Amino acid sequence: MKIVIETIPHREHRPEAGDTVGDWYERDGVLNIKVSKLSCDDYEFLVAVHELVERFLCNHAGISEEQVDKFDKNWEEHEGIEEAGDDSKAPYHHQHIIAGVVERLVAEELGVNWNDYSDEVISL
Repeated sequence: MKIVIETIPHREHRPEAGDTVGDWYERDGVLNIKVSKLSCDDYEFLVAVHELVERFLCNHAGISEEQVDKFDKNWEEHEGIEEAGDDSKAPYHHQHIIAGVVERLVAEELGVNWNDYSDEVISL
C-alpha cells in the first residue's frame, strides 16, 4: 500500500471533489490525499486523518470514489448543512461521520481548539 498526503493551495483541489478542504482518490495503485493549506500543521493533519479514515471506511463498505465524487460535485449547501458528507443523502454519510469522530478525538489529544479549527476550515 502506498499513500501520499500533500498540502496544496485550496484552489488546486480536483473539480470533481467539489468545494472541499480535503480530498482522496486513487491513481495507479496510490492513494492520494490532498489537504488545503491551513494556518498550522495540526489543522492539516486533522484533515488528512479525516480523509484517510473516510476513504478506508468507504472502501470497506463498497462505496466507490466515483460515487463520492459524483455526490460531492453536484452538492450544494442547504438547511444549515455546510459539508457534503454531513448530508444524510451522501452515499458516504456514515463513513464521514465516523471519520469526524476520529478527527475530534485526535484534535482533543493535540490540544486543538475545535471551534477555531472548524472556523478556519469553513472559511475556505
